[in-house]
Amino acid sequence: MRPDSPSPLIPFLVACAGIATYSSMDVLMKGLSIGIGAYNAVFWRNVAGALLSGLVYFAARPARPDAATMRIHALRSLFVAMMALGFFWALARLPMAEAIALAFVAPLLALYMAAIFLGERIGRRSIAASLLGFGGVLVIVAGKLGGGERDPEALLAVGAVFLSAICYAYNLILARRQAKMAGPMEIAFYQNLFVALFLALAAPWFAVLPGTAHAAPIAGAALLATLSLLLLSWAYARAEAQILATTEYTGFLWAMLFGWYFYAEPVTLPTLAGALLIVVACLIVARKTPRGDPIEPAAA
Repeated sequence: MRPDSPSPLIPFLVACAGIATYSSMDVLMKGLSIGIGAYNAVFWRNVAGALLSGLVYFAARPARPDAATMRIHALRSLFVAMMALGFFWALARLPMAEAIALAFVAPLLALYMAAIFLGERIGRRSIAASLLGFGGVLVIVAGKLGGGERDPEALLAVGAVFLSAICYAYNLILARRQAKMAGPMEIAFYQNLFVALFLALAAPWFAVLPGTAHAAPIAGAALLATLSLLLLSWAYARAEAQILATTEYTGFLWAMLFGWYFYAEPVTLPTLAGALLIVVACLIVARKTPRGDPIEPAAA
């Protein structure tokens, strides 16, 4: 087991970079989900990701993971598969910033799941930051959903995001355990592999071969997803889940920018106000120190 870094700042910044990379992947996955459906977008991205990460992983001639490590690889991948299907199905039907904002219940849930499943003690700053960040999410959701009528499919998409967020919250907790049992490259390969295998169970009914026009976006999404996973795995091995969970809020800023630039999605005043609260919440957690906000070590 690798010891945690005495300062959470570097892991925090690395996790922010991982979220930015993942948000870039969302741009490609939104287009793919619209074009070939969420199932095929997620399935083929993970097939490509398994091939890509496998080339790097096996080039280092790694030792085979033990049974306990393989179990957590498979368990986390199951939650990732459910999370990804729900989120990308919704992303094809909602603006990027709105979908990301709705998904921000996940870090809030993860903060308290960390106490239940990892034995982490939740500091006062972490609680205040999570509530402030969640307040920003409420401002955004009120602005997006408060006015006008929604079609039934869009309302179903909102529900899909919330179900995805529940899976994502537990995924963050599993990431903390997994990162202490395996290296980033091992995690990247087995997550891509197991997600692809889980989704392959439905391939006879849902899978279609993507056209040549979709090959480059699938490869690009696989590369960005793998890079994001490497960055986040490195960070979660060196700082507690309650600290890093709040970095998820920075994904909204990227979603706002990418949605506006690539899909001409408008940015409203409630969106900007909520984003400001989210940034402040992230800064509060980034300034957290062991002396000012004591925590207990995570359970192995």
